[in-house]
Amino acid sequence: MKKNFLSLLAAGIMLFASVQTGTADNSADNRQLAETILNDKSFDEVVVLAQKLLSKGFNAGSGYSQVWCRDMNTFIEAALDVVPHKDVREALLLFFALQQPNGETIDGYVTKDQFNWGDDHAYYSGLAPNHVAFKNTVETDQETSTIQALAKYIRKTGDRQILQQKVGDRTVTERIHDMISFLLKEKYSGKYGLIYGATTADWGDVQPHSDDVVDINKDTRFAIDVYDNAMLIIALDDMREMGIATKDDMKLRRSIAKNVRKYLWDKKRQKIRPHMYLGESPIPADFNEEEVYYHGGTAIAIEAGLLSKREIATVNRTMLRNVKASGMPSIGLTIYPVYPKGFFHGGMADAYVYQNGGDWTWFGGRMIQQLIRNGYVREAYDEVRPMIDRVVKNQDFYEWYGPGNKPSGSGAFKGLAGVLVKAIEMFREWSKNKR
Repeated sequence: MKKNFLSLLAAGIMLFASVQTGTADNSADNRQLAETILNDKSFDEVVVLAQKLLSKGFNAGSGYSQVWCRDMNTFIEAALDVVPHKDVREALLLFFALQQPNGETIDGYVTKDQFNWGDDHAYYSGLAPNHVAFKNTVETDQETSTIQALAKYIRKTGDRQILQQKVGDRTVTERIHDMISFLLKEKYSGKYGLIYGATTADWGDVQPHSDDVVDINKDTRFAIDVYDNAMLIIALDDMREMGIATKDDMKLRRSIAKNVRKYLWDKKRQKIRPHMYLGESPIPADFNEEEVYYHGGTAIAIEAGLLSKREIATVNRTMLRNVKASGMPSIGLTIYPVYPKGFFHGGMADAYVYQNGGDWTWFGGRMIQQLIRNGYVREAYDEVRPMIDRVVKNQDFYEWYGPGNKPSGSGAFKGLAGVLVKAIEMFREWSKNKR
């Protein structure tokens, strides 16, 4: 009798734990959800719209003539379904051709005849004489975005030969290691064992207190955030998968992960700290930045394996509360609460504009992917609905959305299309295994 009681108690504890972490095996419910997903015609419509858009080249959107590495990283897989692989290969190799002698990677490029905006910091390379490159230097994700995009290309095409492709006098593999060396030399804090960049809102590329919002200057305040470091972890994992990571690379990966948890995970609040400043803080004395929740950086931290399954459930619940409190449409909400009026210059000086609280499916879709990957498929399906529905309604992929689901920024935004296509593929793969 005692043995039976203990067995029942253990089973009850296991069931309680599974319910708490969202992993209860409810086969009937899963089969019903799988059928709903596989019969969702709105998914079909979004994929058709996305494939039509992605067949039209690699520029980021209708408002951008440039090809950006961080954008391409999020649509390269979907683009490979509709664009000749050789064209994608050539577009990727241009990032390596435009890499600078110190290993620095550019944000993006255009052909010289398309270079029609004022930029005193343009980048050039004799290996790509017909192109002009640019970089928003407040960011620290260009190297890691390029490495991740290459890994996705290889994963999808099997073209491992590209790793030994010579670009100038160096192979792609050697150039990847140059990228990591650049980050460690120019963007690494020895005190904290993490990489840093300028202060921005979450994953954004706009700094406060300056009219020159995208370039490091005298007004820049340097800070460590989770987005940059999570992106580095993912890139190092990709290097390991590609078979080009060294022991030092893997040591760095473990160190970055450990220090993110040590310095950026707020255990009391069960959230990621927005910034850790390397010098004077730019935050007004009457604003508590520790309360600010970074949705996008949190999603990338999950992708990097930095949060436990229970923590993922916790942060997702917080995101939903933030959406409700803000009145914004989806968990694509960049940050909450937003920074005070005037903290950023220009349009971002106001609340729920651009990266100061705008709703970006580009990152919300990546949170959906992580929910699916970690077994929270019902939550993911419920939370992706506003993202899917507005694409269907507008018949377009808008860069971001303001209050009231107002389409804003560039139309035909390919990064958004790419993350939704990948999420839909993940939904369908899960569903096929549950029927």
